[in-house]
Amino acid sequence: MQIFDSHTHINADQFVNDLPAVVDRARALGVTHMLVLGDNKRTNARLMAMLDRFPHIYGAAGCHPEDALQYGSKWENALRKMARHPRFRVIGEIGLDYHCTVDHQLQWRVFEAQLVLAEELGLPVSIHNRDAFADTYAILREHQVALVGGVMHSFNGDAQWAEKFLALGFYLSYSGVVTFHGAPEVREAAQTTPLTRMLVETDAPYLTPMPYRERMNEPGMTRYTVEYLAQLREMPATALAQQTFNNAMRMIESGK
Repeated sequence: MQIFDSHTHINADQFVNDLPAVVDRARALGVTHMLVLGDNKRTNARLMAMLDRFPHIYGAAGCHPEDALQYGSKWENALRKMARHPRFRVIGEIGLDYHCTVDHQLQWRVFEAQLVLAEELGLPVSIHNRDAFADTYAILREHQVALVGGVMHSFNGDAQWAEKFLALGFYLSYSGVVTFHGAPEVREAAQTTPLTRMLVETDAPYLTPMPYRERMNEPGMTRYTVEYLAQLREMPATALAQQTFNNAMRMIESGK
């Protein structure tokens, strides 16, 4: 089995002293490739070091909506510099988060600025959306994101929202949330998402899949989400793993 964790934060503080073991545990469970996301100066530096150390890790970075107050020319210049690395492939995670207290209009401006930057750099985007489906969708549609493509990270909407974002040309990435007892709408969306537009992820160290919720998440646990989705879709886990692996490679290579 070959699995691609399409969204993970193993450059976070929680993994500093355990990184080689985390990568080894992931490989033991079939998770051979990862997209690691940076979101500040510290995690970006760790990410770039990983790209030089691990040939099957790819990079992404962006200003998370919770940090929108920090975005400016320094952020943009840092992203442009990072984008020169051949395995830096995605701008993200970017988007809207109405659970946090950052002014919504500021979030919109920072989100739109990074969509423009992604188009300038010719890179796909990884979208964070929390409690902001309508505005996230409206902004993406206005910016014609099909030009760069990308993924709705840890998709947590229902089948109707899935259809809307798929129509924009996006992939939908499913995390451990799909296994949670309180997420029937996400399972409904996962059952209707075309296999050719599906990705899998951990969002480690967060969103550990059932039945391991009490443990810190890490990339190897993508396997359990793959196995859960395969059971949901009534198909072999190896087939779903390979399809989502192929989709992730296509997304980071072309966005589409």
